[in-house]
Amino acid sequence: MTTFGIDRLLSDPALLHELEGRRTALIAHPASVTQGLVHSLDALIAAGVNVTAAFGPQHGIKGDKQDNMVETADETDARYGIPLFSLYGEVRRPSGQMMSSADVFLFDLQDLGCRIYTFVTTLLYLLEEAATSGKSVWVLDRPNPAGRPVEGTTLIAGQESFVGAAEMPMRHGLTMGEMGHWFIKRFALDVDYRVIAMDGWDADGAPGFGWPTDRVWINPSPNAANVNMARAYAGTVMLEGATLSEGRGTTRPLEVLFGAPDVDAAAVLAEMMRVAPEWLAGCGLREVWFTPTFHKHAGALCHGLMIHAEGEFYDHRSFRPWRLQALAFKAIRNLYPAYDLWRDFPYEYEFDRLAIDVINGGPALREWVDNPAATPADLDALASRDEDAWRESIAPLLLY
Repeated sequence: MTTFGIDRLLSDPALLHELEGRRTALIAHPASVTQGLVHSLDALIAAGVNVTAAFGPQHGIKGDKQDNMVETADETDARYGIPLFSLYGEVRRPSGQMMSSADVFLFDLQDLGCRIYTFVTTLLYLLEEAATSGKSVWVLDRPNPAGRPVEGTTLIAGQESFVGAAEMPMRHGLTMGEMGHWFIKRFALDVDYRVIAMDGWDADGAPGFGWPTDRVWINPSPNAANVNMARAYAGTVMLEGATLSEGRGTTRPLEVLFGAPDVDAAAVLAEMMRVAPEWLAGCGLREVWFTPTFHKHAGALCHGLMIHAEGEFYDHRSFRPWRLQALAFKAIRNLYPAYDLWRDFPYEYEFDRLAIDVINGGPALREWVDNPAATPADLDALASRDEDAWRESIAPLLLY
């Protein structure tokens, strides 16, 4: 049995005693629930914790906002009469007024283990503001459902954004509690910080490989529907910077390697096998057809490939979603040299850079895809160097 941070807090009288007499705020979303599926806000108040405010990240504390750059307004909780502050609305960094609402901030967000998932940046902003205002931050730790594998090139200094908090690879391999320790070290933050660690979490072992099979999955954001998506996300999220569909407007978003009405998926798969067959390891790929009901290619029949990083098709140590997605882009570029691949639009409040570069923390992946002379070995050498450096830097911070 795996015990998450929220459950450890609620079951430990000594920890609850430390919150007595202190105004407490909760940062939460729909997946912020106890083992018994009680939302953390309800459970904390029922336990007698003096919760004076709650905060919602991107997609809102209710998780009802579907797409990127769909903001949530501040409101008052109808049940408890406390303010519900949005960290994805007028501000993304907590204001002084927001920080004045509590003494201790409990961060209880389920993450996906990917740099671009904005809850990572929300944690950094909270830590920075807590350091400035003398507040305490407790992370109620939850699993990294993608486990410990690390993958991708490191964000280049100067390329930071709301989907790129600092110099880390796409797939970071940390829990949010561990990430807090890394941020404090990286930015030399003087903040009262603690992690309410999990009990019994197996970061890489079968059968869950990061996600405990004795816990139900609840979407931490509207398009994070299952563990297969969480495993694939470090690759498929790059489709947000491409004109290809990531499956939004279908029932399995961000589990497809691509979809488009003008691309032959079977031919793309054959080209991927020709270029770098080893990058297809660790999962199953299946031809699919789908018609998005909204978003890119809405109403058009798309041909694509579905990723199955699950069951008998999944190998935890050989599956590399970032390379797999890069290879799909490369194959499409090889087959359709003039294809309008990169989507040019405002992405996560970045208006002057291509979304694919914002997502990857620099232009290296796009340049590799677009360069006919660039080989898989070129990208692998670049990423492998960054991955090795990251593993070395985080080794002292691992709690599990």
